[in-house]
Amino acid sequence: MDPKVALDKTFALKVMQHEPCLVAPAEETKKGIYFLSNLDQMAAMMVQAIYCFWAEDKGNDDAAEVLKAALAKVLVHFYPLAGKLTLTPDGKLAVDCTGEGALFVEADADCEIEALRDLTTPVPSSLKVLFTFRKSLPLFQVTRFKCGGFTLGFAVNHCMVDGIAAMNFVHSWAETARMLPLSVSPVINRTPLAARTCPKSINVEDPAYRSFSFDSEKRQRLKREALADGSLDGCTTFEALSAFVWRTRTKALGMEPGQETKLMFVVDGRTRLEPPLPKGYFGNGIVFTYSICLAGELVEKPISFAVSLVQKAIRMIDNMYIRSSLKYSLFISTWTSLAFYLTDFGWWEPLRCGPAGSVPFREFSLFSSKDKGSTATSVLMVLPAAAMNTFQDLIELYTPAAS
Repeated sequence: MDPKVALDKTFALKVMQHEPCLVAPAEETKKGIYFLSNLDQMAAMMVQAIYCFWAEDKGNDDAAEVLKAALAKVLVHFYPLAGKLTLTPDGKLAVDCTGEGALFVEADADCEIEALRDLTTPVPSSLKVLFTFRKSLPLFQVTRFKCGGFTLGFAVNHCMVDGIAAMNFVHSWAETARMLPLSVSPVINRTPLAARTCPKSINVEDPAYRSFSFDSEKRQRLKREALADGSLDGCTTFEALSAFVWRTRTKALGMEPGQETKLMFVVDGRTRLEPPLPKGYFGNGIVFTYSICLAGELVEKPISFAVSLVQKAIRMIDNMYIRSSLKYSLFISTWTSLAFYLTDFGWWEPLRCGPAGSVPFREFSLFSSKDKGSTATSVLMVLPAAAMNTFQDLIELYTPAAS
């Protein structure tokens, strides 16, 4: 097969992809149509992530075979991932559990793994060579590098899993590769969540991609500024950083004072349902919530006001609210609490993880850790190029008042 080549200003990555194959469950699994809940329907977008494993002393000669064999075994437990997406007669997404398997690709890169550098800002033109997928099937790709390291690419439709469920699957896969029992068995039944909602988004032309680092000191100063006027009893890092990014983005876009601006983000709804979802629930348990106010009010009032709106949105989440229909203009997702760096397939834990390829939509911001052991939070933004420059200027000029 001809190599796929991608070049950009950051690095040149040349990868030879071998013929893809389907990895079927190692045992017979349940067949038929698998129900996807209302929360699953809302998340019909491809999500891609990549793990970087440095394996100089152990090598990567058998990485693909080990991961492929373990994938076949773990798919017995997570059998919907061995099916394919389909539409029901009423136009809803579902999974046809055919048992045909997940798409698995082996590939070889012509460079050392360090060429990938920072993964907190995805460069679609480069990283797309690490993925060849169809939207109806999950994809896993192992790419071997000359140094002995390898990457594991993961691409799956978000309607199948949220971040927590994806981590449960990957950790279970890793445990299987090390011949360990599953620490958390998946709960496949999704019928506790049956409401249906239809999210909306607004397209943005000519996007630019850039990541901004917030180390521990900067995050603490943000929180101190949010609490400085005494209107709040306290706030979390997520609340302070989300409020700051929302407020700064509104300034960067030059929104009219009378325009409405909305912030949308997710809360884990598993424990907020009555009854709570069982541990190991295999599916989307995240709940979308939002804050809304006038742009002028958001940028003119102190940051404590924006934080209070975020906190109010979180307090709104209850059993009834999970069935609500939501609208949004900025969606923030956080990967900082996901245990990417605890994944060990037998080559030790990855030293670098991050999003891969394009973001799911353009009204999107992602909070993630920069590298293993790093205390900095990376904020990925997607904005029109001109607004991105303004956003960067505002970030660089921003200096929270020291206490």
